[in-house]
Amino acid sequence: MLRLLLLDVPVSVCSPSCLPGFRKAAVEGKPICCFQCVPCPPGEISNVTDTVECTSCLWDHWPNDIHNGCIPKNVEFLTYNDHLGIILAGTNIVFSIVPVSILGLFIHHRNTPIVKANNRSVSYLLLMALTVCFLCSLIFIGYPTPEKCVLRQATFGITFTICVSCILAKTIMVVIAFNATKPNSKLRRWVGPKLSYIIIAVCSFIQVILCICWLMISPPFLQNNIHSQPGMIIVECNEGSPLAFWCMLGYLGLLATISFIVAFLARKLPDTFNEAKFITFSIFAFLSVWVSFIPAYLSTKGKYMVAMEIFAISTSSLTLISCIFFPKCYIILLRPELNTKSHLIERG
Repeated sequence: MLRLLLLDVPVSVCSPSCLPGFRKAAVEGKPICCFQCVPCPPGEISNVTDTVECTSCLWDHWPNDIHNGCIPKNVEFLTYNDHLGIILAGTNIVFSIVPVSILGLFIHHRNTPIVKANNRSVSYLLLMALTVCFLCSLIFIGYPTPEKCVLRQATFGITFTICVSCILAKTIMVVIAFNATKPNSKLRRWVGPKLSYIIIAVCSFIQVILCICWLMISPPFLQNNIHSQPGMIIVECNEGSPLAFWCMLGYLGLLATISFIVAFLARKLPDTFNEAKFITFSIFAFLSVWVSFIPAYLSTKGKYMVAMEIFAISTSSLTLISCIFFPKCYIILLRPELNTKSHLIERG
């Protein structure tokens, strides 16, 4: 009889059960048996019914769509298996052949006036440095190991400094060579490759010291960034000291600015020494690329930030080659009648 009475007692259900993926939250002003089901917040799950707390996933996992279980996060970095990585790697390998080909052309025609008149030894060094600039971008592609993190920015900074130092040396030599033709000029003793080598060595040495201090005090390191994009692990290189990174770029920009000013002031010298005109265009384009790169670099994340830096390296390197060396290659290959001493003297 008691059992039958108990079965006849009505059951009051204030709230339904909370399924996995939700947690129970009390409703203010209502009995404790009344509650509402609240979805688990981002990064947390519940895999049992009527739980009052959600639990966090491990650092390398992320909740599934219904927040009742954890799944591994996607790992992102610029890889050679990615279409973007393949395009950037292939493009830079192809572009690296261009300065090598020009170097071979200049060596083959090393005794012609147009090669000799424009400081051929510095031109050789500039072409080799530009080849390394294209190839150094390959360090940025692939899994960013600790060794890559340490090497890639320093390699990029030093190599580009050598390029800009060569251009600065060529520009200064244009000015000296013109003024040395004046009677009783004291600049005649500086005409020759010695001063060019000194300029390149001093300017590059300063950048090397900056990079060494950077790597000794606060070097770049590998990190797993789990905060930039939800559900994503971005494997990236932390630059260590942002101040050192921007000092490296700032010094490179300072050298490029000095080269542009000197070349701009020397652009109206007689045509015999007209390399300053091409240098002016090349450095202006070089600075434009890197000024545009900075806001784009700061506004991107993950592999697209790396791709942006590779694109800037490739574009600025190709700009220097196009403006400085393509006009000379045109004369050597297609207008050999202009590549004579008498023609250069007439133009001067």
